[in-house]
Amino acid sequence: MSLHQTIKDQVKEAMLAKDSVKLGVVRGLVSACTNELVATGKKPQDELGDEEVLNVIRKAVKQRKDSIDQFTKGARPDLAETEQVELAVLEKYLPALMPREEVMSIAKAKMQELGVVDKTKAGMFMGVLMKDLKGKADGDVVKSVVDELLT
Repeated sequence: MSLHQTIKDQVKEAMLAKDSVKLGVVRGLVSACTNELVATGKKPQDELGDEEVLNVIRKAVKQRKDSIDQFTKGARPDLAETEQVELAVLEKYLPALMPREEVMSIAKAKMQELGVVDKTKAGMFMGVLMKDLKGKADGDVVKSVVDELLT
């Protein structure tokens, strides 16, 4: 079963379980997937591929993280907590990300392969790493590893 269909089925399960938070998040994902279908010129009743659905989920996760940051800065812990709960629901649909140690070992290998020795090539190094680790590692972790290696 595709990830898109799984998410659609989760709407029914959340309704039956009377889980309003999960229901809201899953409905939002279904809506975002439909919007993505329309934006790519497909019909709303078509299905997205798993990688496309993961991209939609990643966007939603990024939005929640940005909201949490803004609400925290704005002294609104109540709203930040709501976003945190929704973020936890969304992250269940994403594959597990690499731990920092694994990112570090890949970055060291790539650093030697590319011959990067100082911060002058940090942007190029970061770009290559992010391309290799897209969807496998958190961008913030990759950035901190690159900063650590190039100092």
